[in-house]
Amino acid sequence: RHAVCIFYLVLRALDTVEDDMSIPLDVKVPMLHEFHSYLYQPEWKYMESKEKDRQVLEDFPTISMEFRNLSKVYQDVISDICHKMGVGMAEFLEKKVDSQHEWDKYCHYVAGLVGIGLSRLFSASELEDSIVGQDTELANSMGLFLQKTNIIRDYLEDQMEGREFWPREVWSRYAQRLSDLAKPENIEVAVQCLNELITNALHHVPDVLTYLSRLKNQSVFNFCAIPQVMAIATLAACYNNKQVFRGVVKIRKGQAVTLMMDATNIQAVKAIMYQYVEEIYQKIPSTDPSSNKTQQVISSIRAMSLPGSSMASRHHYSPIYLSCAMLLAALSWQYLSTLSKATEEYVQAGEN
Repeated sequence: RHAVCIFYLVLRALDTVEDDMSIPLDVKVPMLHEFHSYLYQPEWKYMESKEKDRQVLEDFPTISMEFRNLSKVYQDVISDICHKMGVGMAEFLEKKVDSQHEWDKYCHYVAGLVGIGLSRLFSASELEDSIVGQDTELANSMGLFLQKTNIIRDYLEDQMEGREFWPREVWSRYAQRLSDLAKPENIEVAVQCLNELITNALHHVPDVLTYLSRLKNQSVFNFCAIPQVMAIATLAACYNNKQVFRGVVKIRKGQAVTLMMDATNIQAVKAIMYQYVEEIYQKIPSTDPSSNKTQQVISSIRAMSLPGSSMASRHHYSPIYLSCAMLLAALSWQYLSTLSKATEEYVQAGEN
């Protein structure tokens, strides 16, 4: 628990440096490269940030002290991931995401590495087998699925903030500029572009299911599974949806709580994945340029997640159990929202 909390705070601080547009590049780039070394400098802090999360930089000595109190095996993982992420963030400060390969690379730096780091922490704690931390490809897919979902859903918000994360290789086939997709006259091609990116993200689902099937510890499983089912529900809500270019698309609060209560074992998660890819399948327009690819990836997910009867078992629980479960879900939601950046993106609806 402590290792994961400190891991989150360290990366939150690193991300605050990356996000702060008031820091000149000649200052920011060296900071990102060297940030992992600040973990071992008891007095280091940064007081010039204008970001809303600047407290993690201003009070960094508290975070770094707790970091140094962790077991060395945890310190090594956190420091290594922090170093790799800082270098990757610096790389993309001065260039945009052009190809789909670069999209994967950017998502690896900002989210895939989180998945890899968490997996190494799970294995280091011996709560999970060593293969969980060693199989970096699956752990990377866990992060990429969440990050791509965020990027897809947040198109309009990012446009308003002057950020662009959709890969040029894809959107340039539909518009002259990425911002053109928000124009009413371009809504048809905008939705087609959206559907292509969602199809790209769905390719990570088989890896997600394989990863989750290896987990043995219940707390670790819940921690990993909840953001993933939130993501598939979000993609289903966004697919073929013009609202992505007009406002915010969010899953309902009650839907989110139900997902949290249900996603407690691999069979239940498979059933949830099946439910939402079926929802997407039913919405595939016959005229959509990506329709064949979307159908193909959904077929591969179906093959891994045929629904079983495990979902029905929750209906046999007593009312008292369900009341306790709802309370636990609410508390877990609040806890996870401060613990994991990925999870935070999917529970915003419950905080508003």
